[in-house]
Amino acid sequence: MLATTGGDPAALAAKAATATIPVVATFSADPVARGLVASLSRPGGNVTGVNNLTSTLEAKRFGLLRDLVPQATTIGVLLNPTWPLAASQLRDMREAAHSIGVQIHILHVSSDLEIDTAFESASQQNIPALVVAGDAFLNTRRDRVAALATRHAVPAMYSFRDHAVAGGLMSYGIDLPDVYRQVGIQAGRILKGASPADLPVVQPTSVGMVINQRTARASSIAVPQSLLLRADEIIE
Repeated sequence: MLATTGGDPAALAAKAATATIPVVATFSADPVARGLVASLSRPGGNVTGVNNLTSTLEAKRFGLLRDLVPQATTIGVLLNPTWPLAASQLRDMREAAHSIGVQIHILHVSSDLEIDTAFESASQQNIPALVVAGDAFLNTRRDRVAALATRHAVPAMYSFRDHAVAGGLMSYGIDLPDVYRQVGIQAGRILKGASPADLPVVQPTSVGMVINQRTARASSIAVPQSLLLRADEIIE
């Protein structure tokens, strides 16, 4: 059996490698549309797993960030162009931004140096807020990204709670450790004899907003009381 936690690219690689060995994967986008499973309720092949809903929550993230910075007419997007899902991420973000009447300014980053340069550019161009796309590279650089956002006092929204714990201002999405726990549960069922073809893709039941008040104070960002009341977790 194979377990992959790198989102769609890893799931697609595993599916291409074998049509017989059971695969439990995490999915970044719609696994049916990506051809990974036949349906969410009955995957039908050797692949099943957990949908982390990353792409489906962009509109909510943009809306919450706009509530924090209501005067913003442009929102920056930190995007890794080498991520296989970058094109679909950008499409989802454009639609999300359009739905709240703002423009987006793309800042491409695929190296540590480009991250540094992106924040310098955002500061110089007075970009009032930033959405950080969720992907493997940016997830592993969450400490660096959070520190730079705080240093430049740029309000930033992230996809995962881990970013807020690392010092990011706000996150809205699923809890990655819970997703990995669900992967383990699915794998355990297969090891006990279940077929991935019959194991429904798990949909996370817990989606929440985290606000890091320590970061807000360090950046001199005043988080409206209305947002604090809506937060599922506040890091003091």
